[in-house]
Amino acid sequence: MSQALSEFDLIARYFDVPALKGSEDNPFISLSIGDDCALLQPTPHHQLAVSVDTLVSGIHFPVNVPPKLLAWRSLAVSVSDLAAMGATPRGFTLALTLPEANSDWLASFASGLAEAAQHYGVVLFGGDTTKGPLAISVQVFGEVPSGLALRRDGANIGDAVFVSGELGGAHVALDYLADEANQDPLVDQLLQAYYKPDAAIALGQALRGVASAAVDISDGLLADLGHIASRSGLSITVHSHLIPVHPAVSALCNKDRALAAATKGGDDYQLAFCVPESKIPDLLALPFNLTRIGTCKSGAGVLLDDQHILSGGFQHFEV
Repeated sequence: MSQALSEFDLIARYFDVPALKGSEDNPFISLSIGDDCALLQPTPHHQLAVSVDTLVSGIHFPVNVPPKLLAWRSLAVSVSDLAAMGATPRGFTLALTLPEANSDWLASFASGLAEAAQHYGVVLFGGDTTKGPLAISVQVFGEVPSGLALRRDGANIGDAVFVSGELGGAHVALDYLADEANQDPLVDQLLQAYYKPDAAIALGQALRGVASAAVDISDGLLADLGHIASRSGLSITVHSHLIPVHPAVSALCNKDRALAAATKGGDDYQLAFCVPESKIPDLLALPFNLTRIGTCKSGAGVLLDDQHILSGGFQHFEV
């Protein structure tokens, strides 16, 4: 029988490793794993961007999800918040709650976490491990030049509304998570969208000085646009025929189901953003897959094809 790992052995073996800590000459980090706190040194004339997300087994991901994929998803959904602000990712902390210290699970999770960290150019600053029902909390840190952060409150009447990528794939993937034997390539595309979302970091940075407001699509397109509408004090009209639906969703679902997935499903981690008409030529010169889907107008809330949307998207504690 293998010897049980202590909390500190677990950290040393799986997380206090070069693949996650990065090089020791990182100018953003004065002190990382191994002390009571990490010490960070942001770039002069930059603002620190910080966000945290918690994923809970059985609510945010299936109980038996492969740990390597879970690690990627856990980091990507948090990094996506930095993308929405136009920030450059620098690092993260990890609070990991585990029912048991299973060596195989931990090795796979740490491997996936290292791959995702290298993909996004972030390092692990520190964190915590505890025993309990499986839950993963990731806090990300980034920086953005002072005054250039993309916010939700900057949209103006007349701004065009754009979205990146294709929507609905991650939501429809929920129908197939339990079917491990499915070999349909269309389903594989959906599972890729769910398990390995790619936060739009480069796009967010390119939108500095171009977009007036932005948000990442986590709870559903309409719900997240509602945050911009509320914070900016206006309404947003979206045209359903312009929404870029994931091609696998269109192939596997009827029209109504596909539209619902793309507008209310969530978990896409694309960016939705507003752009003044004068900045659209600058936007269209960028090398990204972008689609104009609507307009900012006077009023309040979000309208889909002139029908006011009262609710939509995922919400915790919803009765």
